[in-house]
Amino acid sequence: MGKKMCWAVLIFTIALNVVMLQWTVVAYLGREYDLVVTYSSIGVLGAVIAFLTYLRWRKVEYRSED
Repeated sequence: MGKKMCWAVLIFTIALNVVMLQWTVVAYLGREYDLVVTYSSIGVLGAVIAFLTYLRWRKVEYRSED
Protein backbone atom coordinates (compact mmCIF):
# COMPACT_ATOMS: atom_id res chain seq x y z
CA MET A 1 0.00 0.00 0.00
CA GLY A 2 1.53 3.29 -1.10
CA LYS A 3 1.48 6.71 0.50
CA LYS A 4 -1.53 7.96 -1.47
CA MET A 5 -3.57 4.88 -0.63
CA CYS A 6 -2.72 5.27 3.05
CA TRP A 7 -3.89 8.89 2.94
CA ALA A 8 -7.13 7.87 1.20
CA VAL A 9 -7.85 5.22 3.83
CA LEU A 10 -7.02 7.65 6.65
CA ILE A 11 -9.32 10.36 5.30
CA PHE A 12 -12.12 7.86 4.69
CA THR A 13 -11.90 6.33 8.17
CA ILE A 14 -11.75 9.71 9.89
CA ALA A 15 -14.83 10.84 7.94
CA LEU A 16 -16.53 7.57 8.85
CA ASN A 17 -15.77 8.17 12.53
CA VAL A 18 -17.24 11.68 12.39
CA VAL A 19 -20.46 10.32 10.89
CA MET A 20 -20.63 7.43 13.37
CA LEU A 21 -20.15 9.81 16.30
CA GLN A 22 -23.01 11.99 15.07
CA TRP A 23 -25.28 8.97 14.47
CA THR A 24 -24.39 7.55 17.90
CA VAL A 25 -25.38 10.77 19.64
CA VAL A 26 -28.65 10.97 17.71
CA ALA A 27 -29.43 7.32 18.51
CA TYR A 28 -28.62 7.84 22.19
CA LEU A 29 -30.79 10.93 22.48
CA GLY A 30 -33.56 9.11 20.61
CA ARG A 31 -33.28 6.23 23.09
CA GLU A 32 -32.43 3.72 20.35
CA TYR A 33 -29.83 1.94 22.44
CA ASP A 34 -29.36 -1.00 20.07
CA LEU A 35 -28.19 1.44 17.39
CA VAL A 36 -25.81 3.09 19.85
CA VAL A 37 -23.90 -0.17 20.22
CA THR A 38 -23.86 -0.76 16.46
CA TYR A 39 -22.66 2.74 15.58
CA SER A 40 -20.10 2.76 18.39
CA SER A 41 -18.72 -0.59 17.24
CA ILE A 42 -18.35 0.66 13.67
CA GLY A 43 -16.63 3.79 15.00
CA VAL A 44 -14.17 1.80 17.11
CA LEU A 45 -13.40 -0.50 14.18
CA GLY A 46 -12.82 2.55 11.98
CA ALA A 47 -10.48 4.03 14.59
CA VAL A 48 -8.47 0.79 14.74
CA ILE A 49 -8.19 0.72 10.94
CA ALA A 50 -7.11 4.38 10.91
CA PHE A 51 -4.45 3.71 13.55
CA LEU A 52 -3.07 0.67 11.72
CA THR A 53 -3.05 2.63 8.47
CA TYR A 54 -1.17 5.47 10.18
CA LEU A 55 1.46 3.01 11.38
CA ARG A 56 1.77 1.62 7.85
CA TRP A 57 2.03 5.12 6.36
CA ARG A 58 4.74 6.07 8.86
CA LYS A 59 6.70 2.95 7.94
CA VAL A 60 6.42 3.70 4.21
CA GLU A 61 7.14 7.43 4.59
CA TYR A 62 10.26 7.12 6.72
CA ARG A 63 11.84 3.97 5.31
CA SER A 64 15.50 4.40 4.44
CA GLU A 65 16.34 4.63 0.75
CA ASP A 66 19.55 2.55 0.74
